[in-house]
Formats: sequence, C-alpha cells, structure tokens
Amino acid sequence: MRILLIEDDTILGTAVRDQIASDGHSVDWVTRLDEAGASVRSTGYDLVLLDLMLPDGRGIGFLKSLRSGGDVTPVIIMTALDQVSDRIEGLNAGADDYLVKPFDLAELSARIGSVARRYSGNPNPIVSHAGLEIDLAARSILRDGKPVQLTAREWALFEAFLSRPGQLLSKAQLEEKLYAFDAEVESNTIEVHVSRLRKKLGAHVIETERGLGYRLGKA
Repeated sequence: MRILLIEDDTILGTAVRDQIASDGHSVDWVTRLDEAGASVRSTGYDLVLLDLMLPDGRGIGFLKSLRSGGDVTPVIIMTALDQVSDRIEGLNAGADDYLVKPFDLAELSARIGSVARRYSGNPNPIVSHAGLEIDLAARSILRDGKPVQLTAREWALFEAFLSRPGQLLSKAQLEEKLYAFDAEVESNTIEVHVSRLRKKLGAHVIETERGLGYRLGKA
C-alpha cells in the first residue's frame, strides 16, 4: 500500500516508517499538517497514519476536513491522548482506528492489515485463489499445501493485485503503490517482481495486457 505518515516525533516517525516499509508498503512521511494537505491533494493514498498534536495544528481538524471533502481514505490515529473522550472524538471525526502511544510496532502492522482488509470488502484474512491459500494477516502463502516465501516487495505487489481482483493495474499505478516519493525506481522493476511472482506462485496467477498493465489471473 501507499501510506501517508503524519508524525512530528523524529524517533517514533523513523521507527514507524521503517516498520511499515519492512512490511512492503511505501511510505511518505510528513511532520506538518500543511505538508499533509499538499500530499493528499497530489497523491492517492491507501491509508493515513495521523498524529493528533502537530506543530501547526490538531490532527482532528485535518481529519474532519478530509471527511467533509468526501475523502474516504482509511485513517488510523496514533496519539498519546488516551482519554475515552479523545477516542470518541477521533472516531466520531471519521477515524477507522485509534492507537494510543506508546504502542508495539507489530500491533500497528496488524491494525493496518485489518483496516485494509475491511476496506477491500473482505475482512477474512484467509483467501483462496488459483490453488493458493493466502493468510493476509500472517503474510503467508501455501501453494498445493507447501509454503512459498515472498520478499516484502513481492508480497506488497501480490497484495495489490489481490485487493483489486479483475482490475487492470498499469506499471505506473503499481510503482506508486510500492515506492515513496524519493525512491529511485529502475525502469524494469515491476516486470522483474511480476516474473518472480509467476515463478513462485504459478504463471497463471498474474495476467499481462501488453502495453497496458497487469491483473490478477482468474481463479
């Protein structure tokens, strides 16, 4: 997924960025609400991680502005504000989850996955497709009953196809999902990852529309 991280604490921001990047997601990290606003206007994100106390204002106002403008991107609040009234305010403003600092980074990864599955329309973490048994929560795959090991980037790419079954995804769309603004992407990166996925999961798992892009193969 392409994730926007809005957090002004350098130590926590670095830890969160590294954690979700290790899960295979691309991360754009900003520390101010004005930067966050510019980011959401220019980029389509799959999820936003939002601190509530930023140098230039409160995250609640930013969240309300998103929702009032019709933006339905899932938002997980990360904050030290731990009162019940704070949680109620955040959820009523349109947050999908509320995580109180300090938190375990593995729990953050699990919550990101849970929210993403709900938005994809399938909260069940177990998916079967074309002879594969896929556990989205555990990030594991069995092919004909045998485990298949994917790298974090390969998993992120495969998950992008799983979340949009039947939808044609262009090379540019896939690069946007997998890489942050400042990442250097070689011209054949997507082709290489697709080729590796086909070798590991089966040639039929990802279909190519020549010159247009790729889609998840038929089950």
